[in-house]
Amino acid sequence: MKATIAWWDLTHSTQTIDSLRDYLRNEGVKPWADVPGLRLKVWIADHAGNRWGAVMLWDTPPAPDQQLPPHKAAELIGYPPTERIRFDVEASVDGGVVELP
Repeated sequence: MKATIAWWDLTHSTQTIDSLRDYLRNEGVKPWADVPGLRLKVWIADHAGNRWGAVMLWDTPPAPDQQLPPHKAAELIGYPPTERIRFDVEASVDGGVVELP
């Protein structure tokens, strides 16, 4: 299993956490519901740091040629993530179920 964290520092964007929350409610979540290999995507916000992002857990990471939903958040924000990091997941607990990949 793999994890990806993408963070945007919103300091230089016209978007706010509130406007991005509205985008999620209106259209941002549903396109990710059927992405092959994606186990979980969680959108996160840091009000104190004015940051917005997402954490994605992948059963299998996307292939280089795999079509993913449009990254409309990046389009709205106006620039790519300030930071994107990828990790190996060594273990997880989901609703009391332990998984060791």
